[in-house]
Order: sequence, then structure tokens, then C-alpha cells
Amino acid sequence: MSLMIIGEAANFVAYAFAPAVLVTPLGALSIIISAVLAHFMLKEKLSKLGVLGCVSCIVGSVVIVLHAPQEEAPISVQEIWDLASQSAFLIYVAASLSIVVVLILHLEPRYGQSNVLVYLGICSLIGSLTVVSIKAIGIAIKLTLEGTNQLIYPQTWFFMIVGAVCVITQLNYLNKALDTFNAAIVSPIYYVMFTTLTIAASAIMFKDWYGQDASSIASEICGFITVLTGTIILHATREQEQTNTSADSRGNAGPSNWYTTGESQKYGDEERLITLHNADFFE
Repeated sequence: MSLMIIGEAANFVAYAFAPAVLVTPLGALSIIISAVLAHFMLKEKLSKLGVLGCVSCIVGSVVIVLHAPQEEAPISVQEIWDLASQSAFLIYVAASLSIVVVLILHLEPRYGQSNVLVYLGICSLIGSLTVVSIKAIGIAIKLTLEGTNQLIYPQTWFFMIVGAVCVITQLNYLNKALDTFNAAIVSPIYYVMFTTLTIAASAIMFKDWYGQDASSIASEICGFITVLTGTIILHATREQEQTNTSADSRGNAGPSNWYTTGESQKYGDEERLITLHNADFFE
């Protein structure tokens, strides 16, 4: 838990120094490290497809780093507020909140327990707003530590309130998704949706791709797709290994002898009963 807190704190700091287009996709590296450590420390088998997924994530991450945009650091929270007040980003915020309201009020009661995209759509849309708020907070804290106090501006506190509300909402619906659906399904879909929407929100607000040529932007998109592919492969192989392990454990449980009540037989020390209340089962 302590290591997780340190890692999230470092991730928070990273948003203050680098664009979200670079920071967010690199979160896939944690999946690679987890898979490798699990192989050596927990003796979990890393299949060939799992290795391919790790390599894909590494290659995609390198491509993203090599072609990442150079961000112009804002000099005050007021400058960030001006970026957040531009019409393009306000349209994105209005569209995101409208979709979230429809998902919560209309679709969640009907399809929340059967369609994983309902909960993950809420998480991803709110998560993209969480990232831009956290980035604004991180820049404000960095400027304050450098000697330019940003806590005197109401915009700083506004970003803090928005960030706190978004984080709570995001975690709430992510927990609902994990409680309802298999984590092997939730994790890759959530990563794809959250990362895509975060990059879109950051690119609109902070103009991350402004001034870059088409080849650099295309390279970043290709790197991002490569990372997504590697992440999906890793989660797919993990789910398959868990299924195979479960099947092996059932297969090693020994032969079972099933019999109806009144025809009792025993096999070794095990006894399994099944009662048939209707003769139609034999037809």
C-alpha cells in the first residue's frame, strides 16, 4: 500500500512536468512490471503471448517518448484558467457531463448490470476531467514551491474541488464495474477508454499537439495503438491462464461418482449426492 501511494504521488508530479499525451499511455509500463515480477516472485507463468504483449507495450512507449510534444509550462493558474475557459474545451466538458448524466440517470438502472460500457463510460469521461484538474493542481503546487504563491487565487481552489469530486465519482463507478464484471474484462476496456479520452481532453485544453508536424502526431498515435494492443494481449493471456488453472484444479480433484438418493454408493472417502425430483430429467 505504501509503494502504491508513492507511485500515485509520482504520477501526480509527472503531470506537472510533462503533457498528459506522454504521461497517461506510459501507465501501461506498470502492467509490464507487474507481469514480470509475478513471473519471478509469485511463480506465475508468463506465456509467449504475454511476452509479446510486454514487448508491444515497450515499443509503443518508446515511440511515444521519442515523438512526445514539448509542452510550454504555464506561468500561473490564471493562464491555466484561460485555457480551461476556451470554447473548445468548454464544449468538451459540456458534452462529457451530458453523456455522464444520461448514463447515470437513464442507462445505469437498465443496463448497468449487463453492459460493462455503462460504468466504464462514466469512469472514463470523469477520469479525463480528473486528469486535467490534477495537472492544473500540480502546476499550481510547483509554481508555489518555486516562490510564486498560487494559493491566493480562487481558481486554484476551484481546480482542487473539481479534482476531488471527479476522483470520488471515478473510483465509485470503477468499484461498481469491478464488483459486477470480471477484472480481466474491465481492466483493458477501462485503460483504452480512459487513456483515449484523457489524451483528447488534454490535447483540447493544453493544445499538446499544437505546432507538431503530421508525421510526429501520426507516430504518437501509432505508438499509442501499439501500447493498447500490448495491454489487451497481456490481459487476454492472463484471463486464459486463470481459466486453464481453474480447469486443471477441477481435473485434479479426482473422479466423481454421482448417484441418486436411495442408490447410495461411495467412492473412496468422497460422497456427492444429487436428488432428482422429476422423472423428466431422464428423458
